[in-house]
Amino acid sequence: MTTGASYPAAASPVVVVAPHFCVGHPVDLTIVRKLMTLSEGTFGVTDVDGNIMFKAQGKIFSLHDRRVLLDAAGTPVITYKQKLMSAHRRWEVFRGESSDEKDMLFSVRKSSLFQMKTKLDVFMASNTSEDVCDFGIEGNWFESKCAIYAGNSNNIIAQMHRNHSSKSILLGKDNFGVTVYPNVDYAFIVSLVVILEEINTDRNES
Repeated sequence: MTTGASYPAAASPVVVVAPHFCVGHPVDLTIVRKLMTLSEGTFGVTDVDGNIMFKAQGKIFSLHDRRVLLDAAGTPVITYKQKLMSAHRRWEVFRGESSDEKDMLFSVRKSSLFQMKTKLDVFMASNTSEDVCDFGIEGNWFESKCAIYAGNSNNIIAQMHRNHSSKSILLGKDNFGVTVYPNVDYAFIVSLVVILEEINTDRNES
């Protein structure tokens, strides 16, 4: 799950979904948009050896834009849904299968209404004023080059990149890699990538 490259660890652990998703070394994941081995949904997340770590249920299995991210055992990790009548395409993320306000973890929205490149703001549920984002996402989604930052800063906590390994080539071209930096909740990063996919797929279809 790791590579030999050196990635700076977060100054303090970034735990959003659960502590056991936060480890002291970099985590390399492969996002596969059309994973044929999945019985439900078409979006999978594997480790570098091709083992399923997460899977997202597709639109056909959900109502009102409500989707669920499952772990390898099929246990719901988060539920995410698009907020209706939201100009900035806001998505709200909840713990487990819940969609109750008290279980909301964070929300994600586009930084501005019209964008040439991807730029999203992430607000923790406790950040009710939303004056400053808790995390930011910037880059070019269609080239699979995006970075996730801590707060409104230049401190990168995860990066998306093109995959060039033999495993990824076998999986097909419709996939990309994500490197999660040490001490960063990788389930949180996966949830952000899944929402990125939703926002950009929605934009393509509209």
